Amino acid sequence: MTANDLKPARPPAAYGDGSETDRIVRLLGCIPLLSGLTNDELGCFARGVRMQTVSRGTVLFHRGDACHGFYLLLEGQVKLAFTSSEGHEKVIEIIRPGQSFGEAVMFMDKPYIVMAQALMDCRLLHVAKKVVFEEMDRDPSFCRRIIASLSQRLHHLIADVETYSLHTARERIIGYLLREEELDGAPTASGRVSLRLPTSKGTIASRLNLTQEHFSRILHELAESGLIVVEGRTIHIPNIEKLRVTHTHYKAATVEH
Repeated sequence: MTANDLKPARPPAAYGDGSETDRIVRLLGCIPLLSGLTNDELGCFARGVRMQTVSRGTVLFHRGDACHGFYLLLEGQVKLAFTSSEGHEKVIEIIRPGQSFGEAVMFMDKPYIVMAQALMDCRLLHVAKKVVFEEMDRDPSFCRRIIASLSQRLHHLIADVETYSLHTARERIIGYLLREEELDGAPTASGRVSLRLPTSKGTIASRLNLTQEHFSRILHELAESGLIVVEGRTIHIPNIEKLRVTHTHYKAATVEH
């Protein structure tokens, strides 16, 4: 259950009065799954939308809860995770603003297989599955978009399995830092950059399939190598190009072995 990236909203034509419906239509237009729909069609979806504001630590749904729709995150961060029989938590995904989650389970018509918890104060839209299914019955092209979206998610999950199975812990962490740097701003060819980890080191470690101790140890090793400087949750990278070259070297060494 991974997330779709935000796409720019289309300027709605039929809903231009600044009403709540107009605002919801604009937000729905940002969801890749709903791309291509007219403003009138998005207006039909709007009647099945509920705006939610939740505080940090709020559980949006537990594993085993019935799924009544999917979510679009507007502000904040949400983690998708499950807990093992031994009580250990495994973070599957960290949802960012502009991403949606919960669609796959909704289409399977089964209970949630993970839990979702707010990592900070969040604002979300919940889209009821009833209006989604009605649109599927009405428009075959919408069904094709759903298949394409879920296929993309399957590709993402396969890439995750490859990362956990074939890449070393150091490769995973450097790769994660490089992705965070790209999300923070335009990638730079070289030079010093700084980024702030979006959540706790324990949560990030779980997402990378590492223990927090292992994660911290590798950060310390990277710091000793001069590749990064750690100040709490802020990571300074003295030379981002050098870090990219190091990552490429590690990946090549892994393939050779």
